[in-house]
Amino acid sequence: MVCMHFGQVANFKTNSNIPIEKFAIAINSNLKKSILIQSAKEMDEKFHSRLSCKRKTYRYVINHGEIGTAIYRNLETYIPKKLNVDKMKEAIRYFEGEHDFKAFKASGTSAKSSVRTIYKAEIIEKENDRIWIELTGNGFLYNMVRIIAGTLVEVGLGKIEPKEIKDIIGKKERKNAGKTLPPQGLYLVQVEYDT
Repeated sequence: MVCMHFGQVANFKTNSNIPIEKFAIAINSNLKKSILIQSAKEMDEKFHSRLSCKRKTYRYVINHGEIGTAIYRNLETYIPKKLNVDKMKEAIRYFEGEHDFKAFKASGTSAKSSVRTIYKAEIIEKENDRIWIELTGNGFLYNMVRIIAGTLVEVGLGKIEPKEIKDIIGKKERKNAGKTLPPQGLYLVQVEYDT
């Protein structure tokens, strides 16, 4: 499974004597090559990398070109059919705002509430038949981004009309939303805090 984390933040307590400006270099020397600490910062003891988060931005990358790619096969999802991007752009607007996203969560999710706020939702067309689905919100349910992306693909294929998204959200039934797309193509781009 591949899920890229550009904006991942982690926190821990330490009694280390290593100066904070050298911390990233010291940690990187002991990590696998697939993980890289970009910077380290001393925070208040009350700070928690997950619970103190105010906003997260996820990106889902889709290649809908005529031919897929071997090089990027683990970094994007290939949909072998041309998608109607204009309809997808129309549909994604319905996700913005505070909604109960029960229809867009995986079964077995332990979250007490499925109400989330999406501050920004957009489709970005890139070169070489790539589409970026970007969602910024106050939190996301397990597989929520992948299910939203799958629903938008259904819109792009003409199986769901853009205006139906409002009803899918309102009915709160998982069966009405699209498939959960594979993890290839999912990126955590940014995590924002008030600090």
